[in-house]
Amino acid sequence: MDARIEPEPRMRRLRLETPNGGGEMAFLDFGPPDRRADVVFLHANGFNARAYRSILAPLARDLRIVAPDQRGHGATALPIDRPRTTWLDLRDDLLAFLDAMRIDQVVLAGHSMGGTASLLAAAKSPTRVRALALFDPVILPPEAERAGASAGLAGASPMARGALRRRREFPSRSSAAEAYRGRGAFRTWTDEQLEDYVAAGFRNRADGAVELACTPEWEVSNYLNQGHDSWAAFHASTCPIRILRAEIDSPGRLDARLHELTRSGRIRVETVPGTTHFLPMERPDLVRQTLRDVVELP
Repeated sequence: MDARIEPEPRMRRLRLETPNGGGEMAFLDFGPPDRRADVVFLHANGFNARAYRSILAPLARDLRIVAPDQRGHGATALPIDRPRTTWLDLRDDLLAFLDAMRIDQVVLAGHSMGGTASLLAAAKSPTRVRALALFDPVILPPEAERAGASAGLAGASPMARGALRRRREFPSRSSAAEAYRGRGAFRTWTDEQLEDYVAAGFRNRADGAVELACTPEWEVSNYLNQGHDSWAAFHASTCPIRILRAEIDSPGRLDARLHELTRSGRIRVETVPGTTHFLPMERPDLVRQTLRDVVELP
């Protein structure tokens, strides 16, 4: 095999029982199957694990990385019909996944919502997490998090409004990719990244068309129900935390407490010039180097 060709991740499924309902969690498994997991990586709201395949695969020759589809996304089948006001259900799913996989002393990493869910898990179970690598995590100002689920946020959030307008169905995955290419959230993505997102971001319908795996309603639910306390989670966690945030329109509203967060040196925050919220797609090299760095921490 050409040494430049990265190994394809294994697609796996696992039965989970969680406080928010049981079901099947799908995940990609990169790297040596006989090695303990080095990193568990969580995707952003509305995306899926495969969207990050080309970013994570180059690490798979010497690291093992598992990347689940979160509740309501990709091929995971966990219930999404329960009332919610926070992302603590996503935290509990992650901890249940670690239990089922017998993963301990691991690096948790994630993009956007996935980074925040990883932080919440590290706060709930600090002895299980060696380090956190968070890529433009969603950290609202304390007053916004205290507000929790609010009907007013629906009107205030362009992302929520955009999700509700999102086209749900396409004749094929190729037509979906063509509609997205170079537009909106995907304007800075490579063709390979876009095709990976589309491959796992749609489900086949009986009539031959495809429909979004993450419904617009579930995507909006994640935008609106942010009553969890990320700031308390920073303090409850005990591991080293590395945060890369976007320079342009980051949802990581850290500035008001940046000195408080970083003064001990346990938490490091770096703003990456020229990047948007889709920092992992724009700087995969930096994401890979950050994951290697945190895995190698003593």
